[in-house]
Amino acid sequence: MANSPADEERINAIRFLAVDAVQKANSGHPGMPMGAAAMAFALWTRHLRFNPKDPHWLDRDRFVLSAGHGSMLLYALLYLTGYDVTLADIESFRQFGSKTPGHPEAGHTPGVEATTGPLGQGLGNAVGMAIAQAHLGAVYNRDDEPIVDHFTYCICGDGDLMEGISQEAISLAGHLKLGKLVVLYDDNLVSLAGPTDVTLSDDPIARFDACGWHTQFVDAARGNDVATIDQAIQVAKNVTDRPSFIAVRTHIGYGSPRQDNYTAHGEPLGPENVTKSKEQLGWPLEPAFYVPDDVLSFFREVGARGAQLEAQWQTMYDAWKAANPALAATLDRALRRELPADLPWPAFTAENGSVATRDAGGTVMNAIALALPELVGGSADLDPSTKTYLKNCGDFEPNDYAGRNIHYGVREHAMAACTNGIALHGGLLPFAATFFNFLDYLKPSLRLGCLTKIHSIYVFTHDSVFLGEDGPTHQPIEQLATLRATPNCYVVRPADSLETLEAWKLAVAGKDAPWVLVLTRQKLPFLGARDAAVGRGAYVLAEAADGAPDLILIATGSEVSLAVDAKQILDGKGVRTRVVSMPCWELFDAQPQSYRDDVLPPSVGARMSIEAGATMGWSKYVGDRGFAFGIDHFGTSAPLAAIAKAYGFTPDNVAGLALQRFALAAR
Repeated sequence: MANSPADEERINAIRFLAVDAVQKANSGHPGMPMGAAAMAFALWTRHLRFNPKDPHWLDRDRFVLSAGHGSMLLYALLYLTGYDVTLADIESFRQFGSKTPGHPEAGHTPGVEATTGPLGQGLGNAVGMAIAQAHLGAVYNRDDEPIVDHFTYCICGDGDLMEGISQEAISLAGHLKLGKLVVLYDDNLVSLAGPTDVTLSDDPIARFDACGWHTQFVDAARGNDVATIDQAIQVAKNVTDRPSFIAVRTHIGYGSPRQDNYTAHGEPLGPENVTKSKEQLGWPLEPAFYVPDDVLSFFREVGARGAQLEAQWQTMYDAWKAANPALAATLDRALRRELPADLPWPAFTAENGSVATRDAGGTVMNAIALALPELVGGSADLDPSTKTYLKNCGDFEPNDYAGRNIHYGVREHAMAACTNGIALHGGLLPFAATFFNFLDYLKPSLRLGCLTKIHSIYVFTHDSVFLGEDGPTHQPIEQLATLRATPNCYVVRPADSLETLEAWKLAVAGKDAPWVLVLTRQKLPFLGARDAAVGRGAYVLAEAADGAPDLILIATGSEVSLAVDAKQILDGKGVRTRVVSMPCWELFDAQPQSYRDDVLPPSVGARMSIEAGATMGWSKYVGDRGFAFGIDHFGTSAPLAAIAKAYGFTPDNVAGLALQRFALAAR
């Protein structure tokens, strides 16, 4: 069945906004928007519930363009339907400061739900959004008032399905039976470097079938047919007991001389091919960025319907709110990302405080969990080890989505991408947990969380070589340096239970960045009742006796107590030693210079950092005359005490190194 002339003109408007924008920028990906325009048109004009005048409406459908290189497809739709994206923004595609960057960025462009581009990420984000919808719906909906009842739609491509994260995400979504998730596959048989059969012979339908999804296939003869795609989406929406996958066989670069060729993927068509494409599809050659008035009116009317949909929803929400005032107050507070006035924080003392910081973290989480219902999350099959299971809060599982413990399985990368999606959805504060060394499995997703300024919490335990016998495959070395080099990431490595408590206070309150808590497997001594100024990044834990210090020992995590013990030895030798606990570089760097100078006086050049990890970066704190003591090699399999002795992390060795390095004379 052929599209109506009116629909064909509307679809071509999407195509040629993309073509002209890429051509003007002399950079971008025209092929995907040209091939997927009919599919996106069917979704956006016949199914997607959205309101361009209120991009943050709670019950809007979420749309994620996982194939983020096709960003002009999304930008064209945002402009046409009336979001705060102008034709001038389209004409400024990929230019400095524009609303239309090379890949979609949430928070930067109105209507963009997720930052995508690294392939597979959007698919994982969409699974997270569907998890958030299912949980919020289970908690807040009432029979006649389903206030959280929307779909999550995602368009993905071949590259998304080739990246390993996709298997983690589709396996998890299928297991969880997320029936409000619909993924459309731009199945054009072409990737950036050539036809997909050079590298790919999977059967995607069979793959999704095996993971428990409902699947459909739209063949090449109907890949541009709006009625067929419309029907397939409707069928998918009617399947409520599992997620849906629709493979649509499309033609990359549709209508251009480069149709079905990889050269349509990652570079402009070129002036001659732009002309030929417009001639082939019956589009005016001039002006560029042309949109007929009747086409723009049609799309703006589609966008305007969203205001009516939201108004209808608002009426229902108001009735729900009146009938459930306490529940409504909780939801409204969570959507504003505000904390309850008084969270029941636990107390740590000499009697109960000498524990592993992972245990302290678990104590804190469970103390506040019932008072903070938006706190949801889980671990990569490790909650008995990471101590992150929320007791008496239930499990998030098929047919029981009200539970708050998400069992991600051994899927670190999807876990982090889902964490991003949950946070982006709104109404929840997600956490994710695993062993610190497995940061490497999820770093791409965590990086995007930092780029997008997502409020999320990561709990990484088994934080150093001192986890012991599991050996170098599990012992982190470079991970702290990696995260500290990542912009907009707060990395906190607390020294004891009290610092862990303070770290959690900061993590739940922080709004515009991921927080990373790096915790020990082994028990640590309680360092005393005090003002543990974790919020300032570093503070003087133990002051030098009798005046200004001769030496400053700076340490994090489990090495802080080591520094305290070394100080006792140095005190005995007449060396005036200050111990500084520095749980968070980022917070310390944000302090006024006067405070930083108080903690690390410029006049004291004898400084030694102590951390059981890579020494990279410590030079800015120890200075030109200081010494960074750490581990710049991989670990080994042995008991903790043996590793500490072999690598010199003992009080005697630290004190001896300080005396040797700084030639500190006894007084």
